[in-house]
Amino acid sequence: MLHYGALKTRAKKHKEGEGAALQEVHGLLCGLIQEFVPHVIAVESIFSALNVRTALRLAEVRGVVLLAAAQHGVEVHSYAPREVKATIAGHGHADKRQMQIMVRAILSMNATPEPPDAADALAVALCHLQMEQARRRFGLPRETELARARNLAAVGNPANAAGAVRMNRATRSVPPRILTA
Repeated sequence: MLHYGALKTRAKKHKEGEGAALQEVHGLLCGLIQEFVPHVIAVESIFSALNVRTALRLAEVRGVVLLAAAQHGVEVHSYAPREVKATIAGHGHADKRQMQIMVRAILSMNATPEPPDAADALAVALCHLQMEQARRRFGLPRETELARARNLAAVGNPANAAGAVRMNRATRSVPPRILTA
C-alpha cells in the first residue's frame, strides 16, 4: 500500500451543481492516476439495497471513475460488496467496523484505517489482489475472456450457446470435476 484516503469534494462545488462536483471528482482521480500510474483499478459495483437517490449518486461517481480510467488506459475490475466482504472478512454480511479491523490485520497496519470508506476502498483492492492470485494460480481465464468465449459460442452455434462455452479449443458442456487426494 502506497497511499489511502477518501476523496472529498468542496461544498462550494455541490452548490454549483452536480456536474461541478463530478468534474472535481474526475480531476482528483486523474491526479491520483497520474501520480501513482496504476495498471488496474478495482471498484465496488452498485447494489440495489440502497435508496434510489443514493444508488444514483454512487452510479454517477462510478461512471466518473470508469471515465477517468478509460482516459488513462487503466484496466478496471468490479466487485460486488458482498464478494469483497466475503473475501476479506470471511462472510458477506460484515459491517464497516469488521472490515476496518480485517483490512488493518491483513495489511499489518499500526492504526485502523479511517474513515471507514477508505478501509472499504482498501478492501476492494485486497479483494482484487486475492482474486488475481487465485486466477493465476489455477490458470483461470479473465472475465473478459469468458465473456468473449460465450459470445463466440453464441455466434458459432446459437442452438448450443447456453450449454457450451468454447475455451482454449476445448468445449465444455458440464462443469469440470474437482478431484481431491
